[in-house]
Amino acid sequence: MIQLLKTSVGRLRIIAFLEGVSLLILVFIAVPLKYYLHDPVLTKVMGPVHGMLFLLFVFNTLSVGVAQQWRFGTTTWKVLVACFIPFGTFYIDKKILRHQQV
Repeated sequence: MIQLLKTSVGRLRIIAFLEGVSLLILVFIAVPLKYYLHDPVLTKVMGPVHGMLFLLFVFNTLSVGVAQQWRFGTTTWKVLVACFIPFGTFYIDKKILRHQQV
């Protein structure tokens, strides 16, 4: 874990994991609680947390993409699209981010 914090790609992987977890909590736990049990507390908490992590992920993806000289049409857009799909950030970590040179 400490090794991940030392590189920009490693930090992006950590942010991707946190963003993915927050999306899953929001979609599969918080929203059903809100609409089926009429308890909006978790959505009020997780919504802003997920929003902050989402923005952090997008800005870091663009920053790492420029620093690593990723081609937008082949790598960067795939990483950006992954944050909109549940389990997408985990998939992109396994297929792209884990194999990037630091």
